[in-house]
Order: sequence, then structure tokens, then C-alpha cells
Amino acid sequence: MTTVIEVLEPDDADNVTDISSVARRDAVRRAADARVRMSGQERREQLLDVGRKLFADKGFEAVSVEEIANKANVSKPVVYEHFGGKEGLYAVLVDREMNYLLRSFEDALHGSNPRLLLEQAGMALFDYIDAYPDGFRILVRDSPISQTSGTFASLIIDVAAQVEHLLANEFAAHKMDKKLARMYSQMLVGMVVLTGQWWLDVRKPKKDDVVAHMVNLAWNGLAHMEAKPDLLMRKR
Repeated sequence: MTTVIEVLEPDDADNVTDISSVARRDAVRRAADARVRMSGQERREQLLDVGRKLFADKGFEAVSVEEIANKANVSKPVVYEHFGGKEGLYAVLVDREMNYLLRSFEDALHGSNPRLLLEQAGMALFDYIDAYPDGFRILVRDSPISQTSGTFASLIIDVAAQVEHLLANEFAAHKMDKKLARMYSQMLVGMVVLTGQWWLDVRKPKKDDVVAHMVNLAWNGLAHMEAKPDLLMRKR
């Protein structure tokens, strides 16, 4: 008996009756087409999206270049080509998130009403957490040893410096020692950031209510807290 083995050409694909073979073939074609269609910039953004999710879920040390490549459906050399390795990809992600969050704080710290400034700063952080939870998770995780700059701690120092300047003006107006502004700025920023880290996972109450209660504590103090605080920005 003679066995005839038929070799299928791409144009003969419609003649295949094995469903699993057809599915595998289509999957391979779709993957190949995606690689062809994606420009260098699009590929870079795709790798950043994949890396952001992996680093947020697992942390820097637990993620490998191979895992990033597999999730992006590319080979490892493609990751090295764009970023030089996972360290480079991580550095780009941190830099992006840091700049975005710092700009949010800078935009919020404008105005003459000190209580409203406190509300705006709190909402800037909580809006960021709400919109970019993976980015915030990356920022608050421990940075790798190779990451010598652009850490979340350095961001907090920058924000605290801006808050210190605002507090110094308020302290002077109330005849308080301006030197205490630095200490109080650390207290306020620390409270906002730690509350944000807690809310990242629980998401209750709503962010507006969390900020209202946070401002209630910071502005009124324990002795004069309001039972049902509200935000000035919501009354406008």
C-alpha cells in the first residue's frame, strides 16, 4: 500500500477539515500580521503596557524579560532592542508615572485658599490612583537597586517642598514659627500618600468622601472634626 502525504499550500487552507489545525493556522497568521502591522513606536507602547501590568502585579524582581516578551507575543531580542532589558523598560515606566503625578500636584497647588489647596492636592493624588492604579502600584513598590533616581520617595520630597512653601506663608500670617512648616508639610503629605495606598485596594468610601474626611482631620483637628465633612470644591 502506498501512503500519499499531501502538503497544503497557504491557498489550500480552505480545504482543511481539521478544525484544530485551522484554528492554529489562523492564530499563527494573526500573530504574524500583528507583528507586521505594528510600527516601532506602537511596539514600544505595547511593551510598556505589558511591563506596567506585570511590574504592578508581581514587582520588578519577579518579572523576567522572557515573560514580558511572551505576554507581548514577541521574541526576547525585541525587548532588548527597544529598552536594553527589563531595567530600561522599568525606568521608562517610572519616569512617565512620576512626571504625570508630579504635574498633577503642581497643577493642584495653585490658589489662595489654603483649605481648597489641601483639597485639590488630595484629589490630585486620588484621581491619579483611580485612573492609573497599576502606575501607582509601581511607584509605591520598592525600587530595584539599579534605580538610583526617580523614586516615589523623591517625588514625595518634591511635593512636600511645595507644600512647605505654602505652609510657611500661612504660618507667617498667623504669627507661627515658619521653621515648623517643613515638619508639618511632611505630616500632611505623608497622611495623603498613606491614605492613598490604603484606598488603592479597598476603594471604599468614594474618593471624594475620603478626601473630605482627610481634609477634615488636617484642617479641623481631632478636637473640632465635622461629623459629615464636605469639600469646598463640591459646593462651588
